[in-house]
Amino acid sequence: MTGQECKFVKYMEGSDKRFVIPVYQRNYDWKIENCKQLYDDLVKIIAENRRSHFFGSIVSKYNQDSNGEYLIIDGQQRLTTVSLLFLAMYNLLDKGVLVADADNLKQRIYDEYLVDKYQPKEKRLKLKPVKHDRMAFDKLFADTSEYIRDSHLTVNYNYFYERIQKREISIDDLFRAIQKLDVINIGLNSEDNAQLIFESLNSTGLELSEGDKIRNFILMGQPAQEQEDYYEKYWNRIELYTRYEVSAFIRDYLSVKQQSIPPQKKVYSIFKEFVRTEHYETEQLLAEMLQYAKRYGILLGNETSCSVLNACIKRLIRLETTVTRPFFLEVLRLYDENKLTIEEVTQVFLIAENYVLRRNICDLPTNALNKIFLMLHNEIVRYESNEDNYVEKYKFALLAKRDKARFPDDREFASAFVSKPVYNMYPKNKIYLFERLENSDSAEDKDIYRHCDAGDYSIDHIMPQILTPTWKRELGENHESIHAEWLHRIGNLTLTAYNSKYGNSSFMDKRTMKHGYDESGIRLNMWISKKEHWTLTEIEERSQLLAQKALTIWPMPITSFKPAEKQMIAYTLEDALLMTGRSIVRFAFKNSEQPVTSWVEMYKNVLSQIYAEDRTIIETMAASDNKYSLESNFSFSEDAFRRSEPIGKNIYVWTNNDTQHKLGVLIELFKLYQIDFSDLVFYLRDEAPEQSTLL
Repeated sequence: MTGQECKFVKYMEGSDKRFVIPVYQRNYDWKIENCKQLYDDLVKIIAENRRSHFFGSIVSKYNQDSNGEYLIIDGQQRLTTVSLLFLAMYNLLDKGVLVADADNLKQRIYDEYLVDKYQPKEKRLKLKPVKHDRMAFDKLFADTSEYIRDSHLTVNYNYFYERIQKREISIDDLFRAIQKLDVINIGLNSEDNAQLIFESLNSTGLELSEGDKIRNFILMGQPAQEQEDYYEKYWNRIELYTRYEVSAFIRDYLSVKQQSIPPQKKVYSIFKEFVRTEHYETEQLLAEMLQYAKRYGILLGNETSCSVLNACIKRLIRLETTVTRPFFLEVLRLYDENKLTIEEVTQVFLIAENYVLRRNICDLPTNALNKIFLMLHNEIVRYESNEDNYVEKYKFALLAKRDKARFPDDREFASAFVSKPVYNMYPKNKIYLFERLENSDSAEDKDIYRHCDAGDYSIDHIMPQILTPTWKRELGENHESIHAEWLHRIGNLTLTAYNSKYGNSSFMDKRTMKHGYDESGIRLNMWISKKEHWTLTEIEERSQLLAQKALTIWPMPITSFKPAEKQMIAYTLEDALLMTGRSIVRFAFKNSEQPVTSWVEMYKNVLSQIYAEDRTIIETMAASDNKYSLESNFSFSEDAFRRSEPIGKNIYVWTNNDTQHKLGVLIELFKLYQIDFSDLVFYLRDEAPEQSTLL
């Protein structure tokens, strides 16, 4: 195996070279966003007069059984993409759409990078992709209208073909930019097993984290001394504050800045685009990130001046409520800017804890919390276009939530608290629950978490999981139904360090034996120790007592604040069934919020954004002959439908249908594109349903 740095075009050059993608490789899967990033980088190379731009590595092996063939072990995505870019350049020059200053540019691209002119026609193309990709690539060269439109190769070729014509840089400069791409050329020899090396390259699990890539992106382009200074002054401190969870921190930082939660695997690419569009200076960016990292450290458990706030944060960490972090980062920013006191910050955190716990007990969906907390700060500010009276607006915002986003009231919460099979909850949740029930009303708190983590304490079923004859007599003739209904509920559960000793003993034995309930140092067992029997009466009574205690531990907030203007109601795509007959006012999707006048307008805009990012799936549907499924909603012909809207060039969606149909199409597309339903938010008028939803 040998490796050396070289220009990418030098690797590709030569009529005696052909590049074969082995059959064990995956198909080409770069999307428009990847091509956009490459083209943006090429434009920057010219604009910033860069000498070079690192473009990754190419691992290949010369096929000695052929004349000039190289097996591409790693790097087919880059090689294929640049080949598509060269083909688009050649065709634009060949058709006279663009004219190069260099007289020989068209022929040079064709002879050096696209074909081996000395080979028979069927072997002439230098790049030989796999399977379906080869057919698509061949048709692009044939220059006919019979393209395979649902292929990534075709989609990306069309992207380059259209973007080159925007003339951001001349075609000569584009070629010069490509010439400045550097790669590490790794060549395998006859002793190297190409298949094993391919598997190793794709399964080591050692690739850089998103945070590592961002560090390199920020620092590597700086002079050596500034790299050192920025690392010591900012980056290393960011790592320390975030406890080296830099990728997770930057994801939350981007969520705050863009009001959209980036997919974990796309944090780096989205961060680069964010920096580019916001025009940050390097030190300005690092300074701001450091301030947010300090706040992030508090959310990870770094101490504040308030012991009550510290304790609340530790409990939230136990509950793994990471979805609250973008909102809390903004709350802590307001504290740093002296817009909130530490007491107000503490109140905000405690109310959030109550909200999360009540929803958990009432079995409300946790996935709704992502969007709720992401948008909560802006929602609060929107009431009066300022951050004044923040805590009261915050209370109102949570109390105004409806349906799946609601803050369960006392009646709903108390009822669910009594009836919920607490024993079946996640361990982190039920241990949190018992810790609060034990310690919330006393300064003499016990370290429930440590004892439970160590296995010293466990949850005891007072009425045991297996009923003995003694227990059946204790419970009476309805023992089976009582056992089935109440076994795992809070009224029948407690903490003890002697669970194995208690076993299925009778209630009186559990109470009076050595280390029994009578001798327990756990406050939860004091009431139990005063009972002579353990029947349905005692279980129900204890359930109600604990429910009343829960209402004081996790109280419902109260506020007199009311916004001057009537507020719109926000729903996500998950709430599709709640939107029939409702009028949409605006929607938020992909980092942008925009007003609309109808569901059709929203539908068109969302589909246009999805299609612009990846055309393959929708174009596959439009090309399908299936007229009785999701595919039937899309066509390349405007005349295919009685009423339609364009969502791209020569691609149309059927719109002569009701709101539920449109939302159903979006739901299925979101699944296919792996977009979270909560990424699409609708703002509706709070009004009675309209007569028709055919908008």
